[in-house]
Amino acid sequence: MANYSTLSKQELASLQKELEEKYNSFKARNLSLNMARGKPGADQLDLSMELLNSVNDKTGYKAEDGTDCRNYGILDGIPECKKLFAEILGVDEKNVIIGGNSSLNLMFDYIAQCMTNGCGDTPWAKLDKIKFLCPAPGYDRHFGILDYFGIEMLTVPMLDNGPDLKVVDELIKDSSVKGMFCVPKYSNPEGKTYSDEVVEHLASMKPAAKDFRIIWDNAYCVHHINDNHDKLLNIFDVCEKYGTQDRIFEVVSTSKITFPGAGVSALAASDNNIQMIKKRMNMQTIGADKLNQLRHAKYLKDANGVDEYMKKHAEILAPKFKAVLDAFDKEFSDLGIAKWTKPNGGYFISLDVMDGCAKEVVRLCKEAGVALTPAGATFPYGKDPHDKNIRIAPSFPPVAELELAVELLCICVKLASVNKLLEA
Repeated sequence: MANYSTLSKQELASLQKELEEKYNSFKARNLSLNMARGKPGADQLDLSMELLNSVNDKTGYKAEDGTDCRNYGILDGIPECKKLFAEILGVDEKNVIIGGNSSLNLMFDYIAQCMTNGCGDTPWAKLDKIKFLCPAPGYDRHFGILDYFGIEMLTVPMLDNGPDLKVVDELIKDSSVKGMFCVPKYSNPEGKTYSDEVVEHLASMKPAAKDFRIIWDNAYCVHHINDNHDKLLNIFDVCEKYGTQDRIFEVVSTSKITFPGAGVSALAASDNNIQMIKKRMNMQTIGADKLNQLRHAKYLKDANGVDEYMKKHAEILAPKFKAVLDAFDKEFSDLGIAKWTKPNGGYFISLDVMDGCAKEVVRLCKEAGVALTPAGATFPYGKDPHDKNIRIAPSFPPVAELELAVELLCICVKLASVNKLLEA
């Protein structure tokens, strides 16, 4: 098929009729398929069932320092779990705090703390205006946190190697710009990894705000889907060169390693930030679930154990990503109506359709029984300025269902594109 932009109105009208027939055939099947969120499939969850048996005898509930994990104690996490995450993140154990199953909760709490008590300067809530940089397309839950606290979101375009540093440098001249959210490895939704140059720049730049913070959401640091692993510089190692360690608040979790509903999260931060966070935690909690920490530490063992474990996930995920990418290659090549990413890891594929078509594609899919992430969700305030980006989450459906859903998605992209061109 030729590039759609070269087709005559008559050829487009004929193609429109053909696509509508295919689309209506799908609608008649009353499908109910879901590619809306990056949830592990049941086959991935099954991998971790033995974890539940790793603390199951009369002595197995004790941590390596003798702590009875059934009882009170240890605010910041048991030693073996801190060691596990310190090894994964490449930091000292003293710079790690273990949380519950959600790294999102850690990020929310940290922003709340900055709002009420500050992070080395005036509490943000006492200032007239607070702004945050938001690389986009990005993670909708980051935007949700900022929106909740009334923090103004400033969009920073994503380039192939990370956020546009020229835009970053211009925006941080404003002292009301207090921070930045980012997913530096296998970014959500594009699957991009920040280059060494970008990491170095973020560590060394000089924002006007002395209390500028980067929320380093390293959610997919071990989530490869093939043997071509992206490499990410250790941000703390780079910050140490410039004396900017306080700038970084890093989070990670086992949500997509073991059980999203019963995993373990961790944060890594500088000595100063750890001290500040612990002071707040002393008033907030007795500590996260130590039995769950112990289960994970015993089951996963160490960073090498995690890497080996993630190969099992890759064996399940790789065919699903391949199903989507093969369909896009087959259906969209040379048509001039779509572009898409081909990530080496993470949980998403980012699809860009023709400007002004994303909402219509999502609507068409929904009416035919396939749920997608809402168009605009990957941008601050839910507003994609070009209405073109759609986040594709291949992980949850079985391959057969996924292939069916992607077949419909491709029809919807083509139909929305033809309709747009006929309107011109």
